[in-house]
Amino acid sequence: MKNITLYSLLAIALAGCSRPSPQQPVPESLPVSRVASGSAVTYQEYPATLEGAVNVEIRPQIEGILEKTFVDEGAYVRKGQPLFAIDDRPLRQKLASAAASVLSMEGNLNNARLEVEKLIPLVQNKVVADYQLKAAKAVMQTAEGNLAQARAQLGSARIDLGYTVIKAPAPGYIGRLPKKQGSIISPADVTALTLLSDTRFVRAYFSLGEEDFVNFKEQYPGNGVRDKLQHLAPVKLLLANKTVYGIPGRVDMVDGQFDPRTAAITLRATFSNEQGLLKTGNTGKVKMALVHADVIQVPASATVDLQDKIFVYVVGSDHKVRRKFISVTGKNGDKYLVGGGLTPGELIVLSGFDRLQDGALIKPVETKLQPEAIARN
Repeated sequence: MKNITLYSLLAIALAGCSRPSPQQPVPESLPVSRVASGSAVTYQEYPATLEGAVNVEIRPQIEGILEKTFVDEGAYVRKGQPLFAIDDRPLRQKLASAAASVLSMEGNLNNARLEVEKLIPLVQNKVVADYQLKAAKAVMQTAEGNLAQARAQLGSARIDLGYTVIKAPAPGYIGRLPKKQGSIISPADVTALTLLSDTRFVRAYFSLGEEDFVNFKEQYPGNGVRDKLQHLAPVKLLLANKTVYGIPGRVDMVDGQFDPRTAAITLRATFSNEQGLLKTGNTGKVKMALVHADVIQVPASATVDLQDKIFVYVVGSDHKVRRKFISVTGKNGDKYLVGGGLTPGELIVLSGFDRLQDGALIKPVETKLQPEAIARN
């Protein structure tokens, strides 16, 4: 019985020694890449409103009855071309009355001069008192003043008569015509006769926040804003239907101060519009390039979003991975621009990290990232 027990224990021990030991897991082969810094260009879009280079309200300078309209809505007019005519009959009567008043005042002045000329020798010969000559000269001065006033009224009447024909102050396109023939019009009217827009060049007005404006000033050389504008790349205009306007424009104006209500500053970009495709009142977006020097770019597909934060998996010298937070300052195509968290030369996992945990051992297969184009549309 004792021998049987000994044999049983020996058999169990031999059976235990014959079991294979558990093998270490084989590291998974994953593609990795070494990050490097370089230049990149990103585009920022800013809502914009469009205005013609000339955008003028046409208003009457005098009150009267609108007698004629020489143009139609939407018509192109030249500078100095007649647009409207006001009934000029009352003003012609006013002009004639002013001219008659000038003649009357000239006659009064002539009589006053004759009186002075008559009294001068009489005073010299002491026939009449000096007081009478002084009184005559005072009358002559009054007559001269009355004549000057009459001539001024005549000139004013001529100017008013000239206002009866309203002409285009600049070339451009005529807007709506709310006033019809026979309407009484006045300089105090709330509604203008029409709006004249010269849209051969169209200006897009958009705003930059304080941070964007500081970045704008730091990126381009020059002693002042005007010098920096000379080095600014052309901008593009996105229309309301998301298409890009075919002609690039240039930023040529920066407002003198920030709007305290919005903490933003207004910029102006000018676009050629010879074909008249853009109109005053259109809206769109100005697409402006921002240059980033010595920035690290990583593929967006090589990142993980966790709780509104972006991470990458960095490979150490021991081939173990570690999840690392990165700050993102922009996007260039399908790549993120890294503002912090990575240094040039570090290895990151490109794909397959959905199964990884911190400290996991991998077999890195180094792959070179495809270079990204410097500028993207």
